[in-house]
Amino acid sequence: MRRSFEDFADAEVTPMLRYATVLTCDAHLAQDVVQECLLRAQQKWQRIGDLDQPAAYVKKMITNEYLSWRRRKAAKDVTMSHAALDDVGTAATDAVHRYDERDAMLRRIVLLPRKQRAAVVLRYYDGLADDEISEVLGCAEVTVRSHISRALTTLRATQKLLEAR
Repeated sequence: MRRSFEDFADAEVTPMLRYATVLTCDAHLAQDVVQECLLRAQQKWQRIGDLDQPAAYVKKMITNEYLSWRRRKAAKDVTMSHAALDDVGTAATDAVHRYDERDAMLRRIVLLPRKQRAAVVLRYYDGLADDEISEVLGCAEVTVRSHISRALTTLRATQKLLEAR
């Protein structure tokens, strides 16, 4: 039996907001992206609701909305706020050093190009395999591996620069 859109949105809005927050590195933009995608999903719910995995479809909508974000300059100038970090997970449940490590990693991830960032978030935050990521990003699996490889190289280089300071 297909869920109503309202039931779907109630159950999935929190995971979608967390995903979008990590992806965009901006809690306010994440809310805008999720809201826009949920509005479009509601209009097409007759079709989306009949899918085997409507949440995966809407997650792909969120990813595409982020990747096609019209405010390109703003996307490059995003800074990670502590409010955004709190939306990703509560600091109270983390040991202090784990919170600091997560904060530092998210600050480095924000510097990655959009598709590399999306691939890294889908792999390491959502735990998706290459074929699943390629489906979400609409590219070949080899491209996914390339995005992740380049992103990890950049993240490692950034880490080494920070450690050298």
